[in-house]
Amino acid sequence: MGKTGFDNDKYLRMQSEKIKERIATFGGKLYLEFGGKLFDDYHASRVLPGFKPDSKINMLVQLKDQAEIVIVINAADIEKNKVRSDLGITYDLDVLRLIDAFRGYGLYVGSVCLAQFAGQPSAIAYQKKLESLGMKVYRHYSIPGYPSNIPLIVSDDGLGKNDYIETTRSLVVVTAPGPGSGKMATCLSQLYHDFKRGIKAGYAKYETFPIWNLPLKHPVNLAYEAATADLNDVNVIDPFHLEAYGETTINYNRDVEIFPVLSAMFEKIMGECPYKSPTDMGVNMAGFGIIDDEVTRVASQQEIIRRYYQTLCQKRQGNADDEQILKLELLMKQAGTTTDDRPVISAAKIKAEATGEPAVAIELPDGRIITGKTSELLGASAAMLLNALKVLADIDDSIQLISPTTIGPIQELKVTYLGNRNPRLHTDEVLIALSICAATDENARLAMQQLQNLRGSEVHSSVILSQIDMNVFRKLGVNLTCEPNYQSQRLYHN
Repeated sequence: MGKTGFDNDKYLRMQSEKIKERIATFGGKLYLEFGGKLFDDYHASRVLPGFKPDSKINMLVQLKDQAEIVIVINAADIEKNKVRSDLGITYDLDVLRLIDAFRGYGLYVGSVCLAQFAGQPSAIAYQKKLESLGMKVYRHYSIPGYPSNIPLIVSDDGLGKNDYIETTRSLVVVTAPGPGSGKMATCLSQLYHDFKRGIKAGYAKYETFPIWNLPLKHPVNLAYEAATADLNDVNVIDPFHLEAYGETTINYNRDVEIFPVLSAMFEKIMGECPYKSPTDMGVNMAGFGIIDDEVTRVASQQEIIRRYYQTLCQKRQGNADDEQILKLELLMKQAGTTTDDRPVISAAKIKAEATGEPAVAIELPDGRIITGKTSELLGASAAMLLNALKVLADIDDSIQLISPTTIGPIQELKVTYLGNRNPRLHTDEVLIALSICAATDENARLAMQQLQNLRGSEVHSSVILSQIDMNVFRKLGVNLTCEPNYQSQRLYHN
């Protein structure tokens, strides 16, 4: 644990140069479809140790004088209040979050595009809200027969009906709050309008995974399949690239399946298709940043196991099915790993069996494993956190970091005044209590200073944790898995 397998600085240099090169190829104007997460790409940082979660946005910052951003949101997603599961906020709110985040990096957000607009009342209200905030908003419409009815799509009755998004810079980054928002269609629409106006422009796609110049069954690429098991994405050899160049590259099924249609559209819009394969369309240079293949293999195997447990819990909650579980079990087999390769799993189970109560185990970045058990004062996660901080700060296990006189009033507040049945402290509550004690107690202060050293640790719980505990672990940069069991037999779990 803690080993580096990826050179982030090298990647940033190569990636920005590749995009500049692609802009020049098309005469100075490029629509870049940006897939995946621009911010907080923790999947990439887990499978490519050394990849920084904000790498993509920092790469864009290097190009900020050339770049402007168009955010696409599907009007139907606004109407049905579609939620980003990782953040717990609706897509329309996430657009506002993205605008603020981009501006915080000094990047220019030119406009928002409402894709598949069909007069939805919520979308109309949302447009008014954005315009009242000073944002330019454009509407793109559904096209019957998209994407196969090419004569209609590439016509004034198809793409021609869409609003033309006014852009002023050479690199137009087209991004969205989630998949299925309409990024590709937005890029095609812009190309159609640009070529009618005599403006030379091009298109490229930037997605980190799958990594095109790694083998098909490399654990890094298998981990991408694990992350998208619910979408049923499958990595495949790009047959078009193999035929055109005699070179084996990796893409995913949807891009390969749609390429003949895209090729025909490009030919109709631009006079010829500038690409011979889906791989050609991409500009991803992540594969060249790998400096230790074995480190990335091990990290990716761990990610597949984590995704497996995450999906087991989702199935227990009614949000996944057996097909996804079977797919993840197959991916583990292909990656040459089993759940036995995650040591915290057995450590948490053994502790739970010994105490007869929920237990949690953590593997610190240096490989040491610490456990926590459920008590009358603390939940297992909170106990594990305090135990881990003691170990990191070299504090004797017998020393109390939090005085019972501090815990007591918090428990009274929870039970007597806030109506909670469970008096035990959650992780957020125990950290607040620890911070209070740190003002007057040297050991508590030393323990608090070790919180930053938990980042990258592996944690496993013998039961599904509360959302509060999950959020705390995420903020601490800890990788969490849980057994697909609840602590109680109640039907409602919060």
